[in-house]
Amino acid sequence: MSLKTIMVVMDTTAGVEQRLDIALQLAQSHDAHLTGLCVRTTPYVPQFVMGQLGPEVAEAQRKWSIEAAETAQKLFESKAAAAGVRHEWRAVDGQLLEQTSLHAKYADLVVVSQFDPDGEMADGQDQLVDHLVLDAGRPVLVVPYCGTFASVGKTVMVAWNATREATRAVSDALPFLQKADRVNVVAVNPHGGTGRNGHGEIPSADICLSLARHGVKADAQSIEAHDMQVGDTLLSRITDEGVDLLVMGAYGRSRLRELVLGGATRHVLRHMTVPVLMSH
Repeated sequence: MSLKTIMVVMDTTAGVEQRLDIALQLAQSHDAHLTGLCVRTTPYVPQFVMGQLGPEVAEAQRKWSIEAAETAQKLFESKAAAAGVRHEWRAVDGQLLEQTSLHAKYADLVVVSQFDPDGEMADGQDQLVDHLVLDAGRPVLVVPYCGTFASVGKTVMVAWNATREATRAVSDALPFLQKADRVNVVAVNPHGGTGRNGHGEIPSADICLSLARHGVKADAQSIEAHDMQVGDTLLSRITDEGVDLLVMGAYGRSRLRELVLGGATRHVLRHMTVPVLMSH
């Protein structure tokens, strides 16, 4: 797999510029086409509110949505032109989750922000990462909503637990792993065996051998930390080793027609300190 089309989700939230800078960095590194997607949403207004305040409320919201999209477009086009990256701008009307998942299916990578509970919130914003990871069928790079990241992908940590999701994540991450200076494959509290999710005699050794055939020199590491959550163990390791990208499989389920991430996936997304590449 190669990265030929990267899509970055654009809006007016606080982390948008950092998110865009990372997408541009990746587009330059992989000689990829960059698409900026902005969904112009119309917030739901209850009928009784409309009855009291009149159509002026809906018109004001529509105008705000258009102006926000224009602001995001100016930022995207000015930075993309300065970076010399092939690019296009897409501004569409509709529901955030539906439109973003639709357009994501035609990109090799989607760049989106971690949910900021204190930031601006369009309808569906709190579920956006979940839906993209579980529904779009594409790898998703989630960027923390705060912080600065001089590089992404020089020192990569792969969270390996020998599951289907982790295997898919490693495959999707190959363009990153092949360009990385250092790759560590980490198994937390691995179990032995040769079954469907077995780690084999030496945890992470087989996947590192597979990566070597793709030109990736990866170090196999095993951690026994039964007194900590897996997510906390991974986050601690990231800090200790100066990791600038975490690769992991995403685990989730459908609950009452909602796509919900759970377990270590949810914990990492809530407390992430570096960008995380996720696949399902």
